[in-house]
Amino acid sequence: MIQTLQVALDERSYPIHIGRGLLQQIELITPHLKQKRAVIVTNTTVAPLYLDQLRSTLESAQISVLPVVIPDGEAYKTWGTLNLIFDALLEARCERSTTLFALGGGVVGDMVGFAAACYQRGMPFIQIPTTLLSQVDSSVGGKTAINHPLGKNMIGAFYQPKLVLADIGTLDTLPDRELKAGLAEVIKYGLIRDLPFFEWLEANMSYLLARDPEALAYAVQRSCANKAEVVAADERETGDRALLNLGHTFGHAIETGLGYGEWLHGEAVAAGTLIAARLSCLLGWLSADDVLRIEKLFVLAGLPVKGPALGAGRYLDLMSHDKKVIDGRLRLVLLTAIGKAVVSDIATADQIGAAIDAGCT
Repeated sequence: MIQTLQVALDERSYPIHIGRGLLQQIELITPHLKQKRAVIVTNTTVAPLYLDQLRSTLESAQISVLPVVIPDGEAYKTWGTLNLIFDALLEARCERSTTLFALGGGVVGDMVGFAAACYQRGMPFIQIPTTLLSQVDSSVGGKTAINHPLGKNMIGAFYQPKLVLADIGTLDTLPDRELKAGLAEVIKYGLIRDLPFFEWLEANMSYLLARDPEALAYAVQRSCANKAEVVAADERETGDRALLNLGHTFGHAIETGLGYGEWLHGEAVAAGTLIAARLSCLLGWLSADDVLRIEKLFVLAGLPVKGPALGAGRYLDLMSHDKKVIDGRLRLVLLTAIGKAVVSDIATADQIGAAIDAGCT
C-alpha cells in the first residue's frame, strides 16, 4: 500500500510517496524526469545495498544511468566531497535537465540537493531516503547544505526536490543505532505540534524499535504530514518553520564541538532537546514532570538524554554561529507545553548555561 502526501508550494509542489517496494516502481519516477538520463549519487554503505536495484528500475524504462559513489559519513559533508559530484557531472557533460537522484541518508540528500541547486544554476533532483531520519525529516522541505568547521549546515540553499520516494523496505537494513537516531526527529514532531502523536509514540515505541512495518509506516507518514504542513506555510523559515529545529541549536553545537560524525545527528538532537526542555522548565513553561516525561520517551527510544561536557562557554560560543541568531541575540526553540513550541530570545546566557550544565555529563 502506497501513501501519498503533497508538499504544497505552488509551482514547486511535489509528492511524497511512502510504502514498501517503491524502488521497483518506475511509474512513480518517470513523470518527474525531463530526459532519459539520470545520475544516482549514493555512498559506500548504501551502494552495495540499493544502487543496482534503483539502476535496474531506471534502465527498465530506457533511462541511462551514471552512478556516483561518495564516502559515507558526516565528516565528508564538505566542499571536497561536493566537488566529486560536480566533477562527475562535468566529465559526463550532464545538462541542466538531467535528474540527480539522492540515494541514501541525510548527508547524501543534503549534498545532492545542494549540488542540484548549484550545477548550471539549478537541475532537478529526486530524494530517495534510506534512513529513518532522512525519511521523516531531511528529505522533505528543500533544505540543502554542507558543513563548515565552525558550524553545521552553514553553507547551503533552499532547493526543493521533484519527488520524495520513501521506501520503508530500506529500513530493514538500517543499523539499530541509525534507527534510534531517526526516532529523535520523529519524537520532535510530537513535542512541537502534535500531542496525540507524542502519546502514540509513548504507547508504540517498542513496535518501532522492533521494526514493525505498520508502526514504521505510520510514524513516517505522520512525521512527513507534519513537516509538509509546516514547509507549505513557511518554505524559507521566516516564521514557524524554525520550530522544526527543536533541540538542533544545542545538537549542532555537540556535533561541531565533538567533531562531525562522533555523534549521529539524531543522537545530538536528542540530547539537545532535553537541554531545551530543561531550559523551558527554568523559564517556568514546563513542569519538572513534563521534563521527566520527555526524558522517559527518549530513554525508551534508546537515545542519549545528556550531552557531552564541553562546558557551557564552549556550547554558547558554538551556538553563536546558529542561523537563528538575529542582531546578535540567540533565538531558541523552546516548549511551552508538550505539543507546543515557540521561538524565543528571552533566556539569558546564565539561564542557558544552567540548562546546559544540568543537561550534560
